[in-house]
Amino acid sequence: MTNSNVALLGPGKMGAPMGHQLLAAGHRLTVWARREESAATLISEGAIFEPVPKAIGQTCDVIVDMLQDLTQLSPLLEGPDGLLAGIDSPTTLIVSSTVAPDDVRQLSEYAREATGGLLEVVDAPVSGGEAGAQAGTLSIMVGGDDEPAAKAIEVLRACGTPVHCGPLGAGEVVKACNQMIVGVTMAALSEAALLAEGAGVDVGLMYSMLAKGWGGSAVLDAKHTKVEQRDYSNTGAAKFMVKDLKIAMGEAAASSRVLPICSEALKLYEGLTEAGLGDDDLAVIHKYLDETTIS
Repeated sequence: MTNSNVALLGPGKMGAPMGHQLLAAGHRLTVWARREESAATLISEGAIFEPVPKAIGQTCDVIVDMLQDLTQLSPLLEGPDGLLAGIDSPTTLIVSSTVAPDDVRQLSEYAREATGGLLEVVDAPVSGGEAGAQAGTLSIMVGGDDEPAAKAIEVLRACGTPVHCGPLGAGEVVKACNQMIVGVTMAALSEAALLAEGAGVDVGLMYSMLAKGWGGSAVLDAKHTKVEQRDYSNTGAAKFMVKDLKIAMGEAAASSRVLPICSEALKLYEGLTEAGLGDDDLAVIHKYLDETTIS
């Protein structure tokens, strides 16, 4: 593998452990964050902190965006010190945040026009949570033209298993499908717990039986203890599921598809967010369903 000059935008819960994996794989890593202290661990491991996006564009041939969404990325692109102003050689921008597929396509058109085709955009959202990022076992869904997608895959192998899913936006479509299943499964597991509790059945025992049969899933493996212990401390905020399910609904509408189960799940996650539970873990839907009368 050829080591690259890689930039990481957003060393948060997912970005920081991904940065660690990139360094461990031998890539030269530059980090941008609003506060330098957010990148302190990566700096101690050998990363360079760079507060000026233009300098990143001038020195890095691969840029991994792990910011929350494109509204956080856009301000870094513009102006005399912006990322686009620094692009003077072929560069790949990997959007690994979960965003609407069409938004990635629009970003790509703008980036190509602004840089004379030097900046190629690839979408590569990830799944596997903080634990997967720390272990380097993320599922990474890549969309884009063959050449930039291959470059993205070469770099992202350090963080998990990247797979080219199709043209630009395809990675985000697969991620939307993933989030639909995660959101609906978490709601179903929570309802199962309430049913078991109401009937006097031990929830932990019930979950252990599900895990041995067709009811088993990665969501069950990751979240059963939180539901059993009613521990809703945040390892991934529930409120983000609203954005993710809206992305799925929007993409379905564009192709005249109807997603009734996704639609109902979206109402649940909107409800728990409005109830002030959105900053808790995804498993907090168990608490919401337990305490809320839904007509």
